[in-house]
Amino acid sequence: MFYVYILYSSKIDRYYIGYSENPEKRLKERHNAGLVKSTKNGVPYILLKMKGFETELEAIREEKRLKKMKSRKYLKHLIDINW
Repeated sequence: MFYVYILYSSKIDRYYIGYSENPEKRLKERHNAGLVKSTKNGVPYILLKMKGFETELEAIREEKRLKKMKSRKYLKHLIDINW
């Protein structure tokens, strides 16, 4: 399984969308370790939501769809519902 996940940094009040086979491990070992360029300024991040997909391609497509929307309001909606 591959997962699309939503992270949040209260330090910079920013959401981040990504995909991984293991979002919890990626959060700990990459994002919160400061090893991801686009998230290192907001450390620490917390995992707010994730959704599983059967294939990596499906996860990539969903990640791109969410990033393309650029909508905090929509991300908050996904976090509140059973996405």
